[in-house]
Amino acid sequence: MASGALVYLQRGTSVQVCNAVAIALKSLLGLVCDPVAGLVEVPCIKRNVIGAVNAVTAADMALAGIQSRIPVDEVIDAMKAVGRSLPEALRETALGGLAATPTARAFAARL
Repeated sequence: MASGALVYLQRGTSVQVCNAVAIALKSLLGLVCDPVAGLVEVPCIKRNVIGAVNAVTAADMALAGIQSRIPVDEVIDAMKAVGRSLPEALRETALGGLAATPTARAFAARL
């Protein structure tokens, strides 16, 4: 949504807004949520930076005339389907992904 807002603020068209959102979401589709010890400090803060850079890049691409081959509403539907398809351990449970590494478990135990 940040990419769409950036396009809007730069007086882009509604089509460009939708293209920016679709491009940005497609780039992060399927990202797991694996907070170490249930805290967002690791790795989520760093992923948010990547998401911000992705949003700016997607907005620039849309404003340059690059179009998403997949319409934004279909990308959103696909994102929902991917999220539902992810194993439960990768859905903000702190049970999988980086949260399940030995280092992360040791960190959680120290808390």
